[in-house]
Amino acid sequence: MPGPVRRPASMWSLETVGRVRLSRHFFMRDFLYSEISGFHGVPNIPDDPDLAVENGRALCTELLDPLEETFGRIALRSGYRSRALNDYGNRHRLNCAATDNPIECHVWDRGGGADAVAGASVVVPWFADQYAKGRDWRDLAWWVHDHLPYSEMWFFPKLAAFNLVWRPRPLRTISSYIAPRGMLLRAGDDPVETAAARRARYHDFPPLRGIRHP
Repeated sequence: MPGPVRRPASMWSLETVGRVRLSRHFFMRDFLYSEISGFHGVPNIPDDPDLAVENGRALCTELLDPLEETFGRIALRSGYRSRALNDYGNRHRLNCAATDNPIECHVWDRGGGADAVAGASVVVPWFADQYAKGRDWRDLAWWVHDHLPYSEMWFFPKLAAFNLVWRPRPLRTISSYIAPRGMLLRAGDDPVETAAARRARYHDFPPLRGIRHP
């Protein structure tokens, strides 16, 4: 097992954190880029690198790796945010929920154990091309629901991007800003569509983990 990761004290130690491998397909560096950080000059440095890595590994191995191995390369729109960066984004209304808001998923090192959370905003290019031609976002939402142990999903109009969230105790909720807007699935509820109806929506999707890697 890798040893503990100390809090970065310099650019070089931050580079070391970035080289930490979270899963088969992802490294911590993949999640550190932020337009808010780059434009406004707020460093995106983990307060607790060990916790960020631990929760990030769960997100990647349980949710993001299976997505990539099914649909090909996925695009990361927003990954990890430090508390300072997220607080800045929330304060300046840059589409960041308050750090202590239960729905905030980008601050991976704010809690561990039962309170652990890690999320990322992603685009599945394979699906985005079809969505641009009118395909229903719910086709992808129900595929994820039926195949992956996600906690929450929120879908957005541009590119059918969505927040995909891991928690040790999944809530299993689906929300969308795309019509029909609102909650598609609430925690503890049964899906509004039968299993057969859901499968019909994504009958042409690739098989789960259909890509074979050496």
